[in-house]
Amino acid sequence: MQKTKRLLAIEKIIAEEHISTQEEILKRLREQGISCTQATLSRNLRQLGVGRNPNGNGGYMYSLSENIRSTANSPLKLSIVPVITGIVEAKGLMVIRTIPGNASNTAFFIDGAGRYEIAGTIAGDDTILVIPRDGVTLQQIHTCLEIILPGLHEQIKKAR
Repeated sequence: MQKTKRLLAIEKIIAEEHISTQEEILKRLREQGISCTQATLSRNLRQLGVGRNPNGNGGYMYSLSENIRSTANSPLKLSIVPVITGIVEAKGLMVIRTIPGNASNTAFFIDGAGRYEIAGTIAGDDTILVIPRDGVTLQQIHTCLEIILPGLHEQIKKAR
């Protein structure tokens, strides 16, 4: 899905660079082979909760919403990644396995990230069903989860 790919790219650009104009974002997107109009970019920035903050030099720069940044820097994340033991894909859905008793708090954290790509989660004791939005691929969900929980896929490799 082009929109999901674009949203992930916009988020990454803003997180990694000091961007002050939409023209700069459009240029970075084009460099990645993603075409987008200014109007679409503007809607996407609102959807992601992107704001403009003073850059200290009399100008402004784009930044991710406090919700995305606080989720990314949350101390809770440090205790979640080690409890995940595996990921299984099935018919466009994803199942995340955890140590018993940890699925609920992990699903709560994933839902709390407010990612567009994930419609929601359902948690049991040691299993989480991740439900992607229509048109979102499992590869995009993997990318999304890696953004929410950096080191997740490395942890899963260790658990095997």
